[in-house]
Amino acid sequence: MKQRLAILGVVITCAGIIAPASTHTHAQTYPTKPVKLVVPYPPGGSADILGRAIGQRLAEQLGQPVVVENRPGAGTAVGTEFVARSQPDGYTLLLGTVSSHAMNPALSTKLGYDPIKDFAPIAPVATIPFVLVLHPSVPVQTVKEFVDHAKSRPGTINYSSAGNGTSNHLAGELFNLMAGINMTHVPYKGSAPALQDLIAGHVQAMFDLVPTSLPRVQAGNVKAIAVTSGSRVPSLPNVPTLKEAGYTDYEVTAWFGLFAPAGTPPVIVSRLHEETTKALASSELNAKLGSLGMETMQGSPQSFSRLVANDLDKWRGVVKAAKIQPE
Repeated sequence: MKQRLAILGVVITCAGIIAPASTHTHAQTYPTKPVKLVVPYPPGGSADILGRAIGQRLAEQLGQPVVVENRPGAGTAVGTEFVARSQPDGYTLLLGTVSSHAMNPALSTKLGYDPIKDFAPIAPVATIPFVLVLHPSVPVQTVKEFVDHAKSRPGTINYSSAGNGTSNHLAGELFNLMAGINMTHVPYKGSAPALQDLIAGHVQAMFDLVPTSLPRVQAGNVKAIAVTSGSRVPSLPNVPTLKEAGYTDYEVTAWFGLFAPAGTPPVIVSRLHEETTKALASSELNAKLGSLGMETMQGSPQSFSRLVANDLDKWRGVVKAAKIQPE
């Protein structure tokens, strides 16, 4: 009996030694095949641009392709739930956003995923301000004129977004609340089709991310009257902030970050965090993103997790104040 217990003790001890060694080896060899990066938006939008830029850099560093897969729909919920239900092995990642992890969950109780429990945060990647753009036919040039115009025509001004619960949806709802106007929300499956319908004149306004609207502003397809950041955007130096326009408490930016499914081995999360931090330190990537109106972010998985939780609380408050009924 004693001999059997001794043998059992040796087996347990060896297992304790082998397991960490095996995990360490797995981290060293990861990845051994292509990594899928899910972007919960259609091609052509800011998230897609960012996902492909960071994916290309990570592929060079990891030595394996990082394949961007667009899975739009339900205000980011389709792609986000897909990743939440994927194997937690480091080969399916999500370019999550303030929409997927704070705004959409604040607005809907039927997403099919929990933004906190179902994910392992890896690293924040970038933050992007919005620009309030209008169709050229709207007879205003300033925020004050636009608010006066909207108040004189309650319920007739439509604004587009990338979908229910997305960042440009709630950016518009927050502006409704602060300006005392009643723009009607028209959701689309992504910012690209939402912007196209604004250009076509089917809607009158949109809070779009700077990178996707910038070429259209420069071409005269839409007109920019304000940005949502705390200070002016270098690529749109003549466009005032909403703070400058008198809405001193209005500041909304969209953050983007990498997530893995909950249960992904910590050593893989750590490796991905290190490689993401390295990629974001690249002057070439910073210059590319900066030229598009994006600002890179830095942070640990722990601080990123706190950001997600804090923003979820913030946007739940906005949804409640705006009396938007959760779906």
